[in-house]
Amino acid sequence: MTSSIPKLSPAHLHEAHATRDLQDKLLEPISVLAPFSALIISITLIVLFMIRLYLLQGYVMQRFYGRTNRRGFINHHIAGVTKILVLIVAIHAFISVAFGNSYFHRPYAHGSRVTLGDVLLIACQMLIGMYLFELIYRTKLSPVAVAHHTGTILIGQSAIALSLRLDREPDADIEFIMCTVWGAFDITSEVFPHVAIILYRIYPQRHYFLRNVFLCSCITTAAGTLCETVVAMWLFGSIWDRWGIAFKVLTPILHIAFSAAQVHESFCILEDVQASTGIHQGREGFRGFQIYYIKRRVV
Repeated sequence: MTSSIPKLSPAHLHEAHATRDLQDKLLEPISVLAPFSALIISITLIVLFMIRLYLLQGYVMQRFYGRTNRRGFINHHIAGVTKILVLIVAIHAFISVAFGNSYFHRPYAHGSRVTLGDVLLIACQMLIGMYLFELIYRTKLSPVAVAHHTGTILIGQSAIALSLRLDREPDADIEFIMCTVWGAFDITSEVFPHVAIILYRIYPQRHYFLRNVFLCSCITTAAGTLCETVVAMWLFGSIWDRWGIAFKVLTPILHIAFSAAQVHESFCILEDVQASTGIHQGREGFRGFQIYYIKRRVV
């Protein structure tokens, strides 16, 4: 007699397994380092200040670019390197906790006293510290960028703070996992724009090359926003029963705000592509594009 039970494909089995793992996550503190978050973020800001003053502004800018007063350009170096470093350090812990069957208290490596939660918390504070540094250091930021940075800082710190009282905030740990999902896609989609601006300074007259670089940045930012929406909303819906009413309302609103910021970034990059294309086709002079680009991106 043939069974009427449908067979699931490996992809469906993996999706069901990941959803079940997330639903069954134990309620646990993120890290023993959570009470020291202020110290971690203070150290992060001090390190970024030292890198900016003594390495970038004191040597790299003058040695390779011949100038030291481009605040936005210096910040792109700091932001790009910080995001890549966070991605390298936290990718294993992020995948293990968000999509695997590991918990925050699991060792980061065999026999290590450092846990997955420790790594994720430090990575979160590094990213928040980088956004804080940008808000303080840069002289020109669009309202969308300000809203994105302040929202990221407040949401990330709130999730960590709420995890200190899990008896009253039972959804704080899964909110932190959602924050790591947002952060992971935020990092991957915003690295290329930083690289594009740095390449513009290195090869300012290679217009065709710059056009392709800007186009790739636009595509990756838009694709990252789309993938982030799919993954974040899938995770959000798969653990719907575990959310409190406040997070059920706030999480979609916050995601829309973050997505709007990334879409705005995609349109800005698309304008850069069009401007660079106009130069390549001879419709405007290089000096005009240089002034336009510096005003929009580098100052």
